[in-house]
Amino acid sequence: MRSDILKKGMPAAPNRSLLYALGYTKEELEKPLIGVVCSYNEIVPGHMNLDKIAEAVKAGIRAAGGTPVEFPAIAVCDGIAMGHSGMKYSLVTRDIIADSTEAMAQAHQFDGLVMIPNCDKNVPGLLMAAARVNVPTIFVSGGPMLAGTMNDGSRTCLSHMFEAVGAYYAGKLDEAGVEEYENNACPTCGSCSGMYTANSMNCLTEAIGMALRGNGTIPAVHSARLRLAKHAGMKIMELVEKDIKPRDIMTEAAFHNAETIDMALGCSTNTMLHLPAIAHECGIEISFDMSNEISDRTPNLCHLAPAGFTYMEDLERAGGVYAVMKELTKKGLLDTSLITCTGKTIAENLEGVVNRNPEVIRPIENPYTPTGGIAVLKGNLAPDGCVVKQSAVAPEMMVHEGPARVFESEEDCIAAIYAGKIVAGDVVIIRYEGPKGGPGMREMLNPTSAIAGMGLDKDVALITDGRFSGATRGASIGHVSPEAASGGNIGLVQEGDIISINIPEHTISMKVSDEELAARRAAWVCPEPKVKTGYLARYAKMVSSADRGAILDF
Repeated sequence: MRSDILKKGMPAAPNRSLLYALGYTKEELEKPLIGVVCSYNEIVPGHMNLDKIAEAVKAGIRAAGGTPVEFPAIAVCDGIAMGHSGMKYSLVTRDIIADSTEAMAQAHQFDGLVMIPNCDKNVPGLLMAAARVNVPTIFVSGGPMLAGTMNDGSRTCLSHMFEAVGAYYAGKLDEAGVEEYENNACPTCGSCSGMYTANSMNCLTEAIGMALRGNGTIPAVHSARLRLAKHAGMKIMELVEKDIKPRDIMTEAAFHNAETIDMALGCSTNTMLHLPAIAHECGIEISFDMSNEISDRTPNLCHLAPAGFTYMEDLERAGGVYAVMKELTKKGLLDTSLITCTGKTIAENLEGVVNRNPEVIRPIENPYTPTGGIAVLKGNLAPDGCVVKQSAVAPEMMVHEGPARVFESEEDCIAAIYAGKIVAGDVVIIRYEGPKGGPGMREMLNPTSAIAGMGLDKDVALITDGRFSGATRGASIGHVSPEAASGGNIGLVQEGDIISINIPEHTISMKVSDEELAARRAAWVCPEPKVKTGYLARYAKMVSSADRGAILDF
C-alpha cells in the first residue's frame, strides 16, 4: 500500500506514534488509509450538509475494509459573494483548493481519496487535485437544492430572486414581492436548484466517470444522497484494489464525452473555464474550437432553469445524467468503451437506463435545438474567442447589432442599469474584469439579472471579459479573450461603436476599421492593477487567459 511508508517498518515508528496519538489502532493502520476530503462549512448552503455526507462516506469505507481519514477543503458561496469585491475571490479558490488538497494528499500518502464537494469552484478544484495526485479517487457531492414554491404555487429558484431585484428597480415589483422571493427561492440546503455552475460540474463529474450515478441530480435532502455516499465509500475500496486512477478515467475521449453531455444538458458557461483546467492537469489540452465542433453535432435536450422551468429534482426523476447519456448514444455521440469509477465501462453503466420524462429530457429525435447549449464566438472583438450559453438566449437576440455602452467595472454598469440609462438595442460592455484585470474574473449575475428583471433580455446584449453565473440568461457573452488588461481589443471599444453579434455563425465584432483599431491601440495605456497586495495580486501575475481555462502559468 502507498501508506505503508507511514505505517510499516522500524523507520516508520515515529510516524506510527503520531497516528496512535490520533486514536487509530494497530488494526486500523493495517487497512488502506482513505483520505476523505470534506468541504463542509457554515456559510455555503450547498455545503452545510456535507458533514452528514462525510459520515456516510466513512461508514461505507469502514464497511468495505478501509480506514477513513477526514480533512477539509474550502469553498465560497458565489451567490453570497455576488455583486461586491468578494466575488474576486471565487474563481481564485479553485487553485487554492487544488493546491491545498494536493499538499494534504501527498504529505500523508493516502491510498485513495473520496472527494466531497458541491459548489462552483470546489468541484473543479478537487478534480484538478485528483488529476495531480492520481491515486484511486471517487467523488460524491452534497446534492442540489429543491426548487422553491411561491404563494401562488408556482416554482422558483435563485435566478428568479436576482431578477426580482431588477424588476423592483423597474417598478414592476414592490418590496413585499421581493421579500416573497427572498423567503421562497432557496428552501433547502444544497447547490442552487437550476442548471447553474455547481450542478453543471456535479453532473459532468458523473458524466466524465469520476462519480456514481445520481451524483449530479439526487437532491441534497433525500436519503438516497446518504446511500449514494455510503456506496461511494464502498466503491473507493474496489478502486484501490483494482488500482483504477483518475488519469485512467479522465482521458481525452472522456473530456470529449463530458463536453458532449455539457452541450446536451445546457450547462453553465463556467464549464468552459473548468474543463480545460482539469484537462490541463491530466496533461491534455482542449480548445475553444473543439467546443464548437462538439456543439455543432450535439442536440440540446434539456432546458433547466435559467433556460426553462424545470429543475434538478425533475432531471433526477426523469433518469438523471445517465438518461441524457443514453439518448446521446442513440446517434453514437459518446465513446461508451471508457472505464469509469464504477469499475465498468460507460456501456455497461447504461444498460437498462431509460428516459422517464421526455418533457424534461427531450428524445434525441426531438431536441430543443439541433446544436448544443454553448457556443464560442470569434471576431475582432474577441480574436481568441468568447462564450455564450445559447440555449438561454431569446430567439430575437441570436443575431443583434447595437451601439456599445462601455463600462470599466461591474459597479459602474449596474448603477447605470438601475438608473434606467440602458435602453433597448444597446450592447453593454463591461471590461477590466477578466482573470488578470479583475483580478479574479467576477461573475456578472447582478447586471444580467437586472437587464432580465427590467424586461430587456430580448433587447439588450452584455459582453464582458469577466464571466457569468450559471443562473444568467439572455445574450450574455463572457470570457472575451484576450481580456482588456492583457491588451485585448475589448479595451479599445469606444462608446457608440456598433457591435455585431451572430451566434448561429459564431461571430462577434465591432464595426471599426483595422486602421482605426491600430490608432486606438497606439494610444492605449494599460491601467494600474486594481489590487497590488495579497493573494489576488499574486494570482493576477500568474493567471492565463480565459480561453485557456484561467490556469496558472508558473
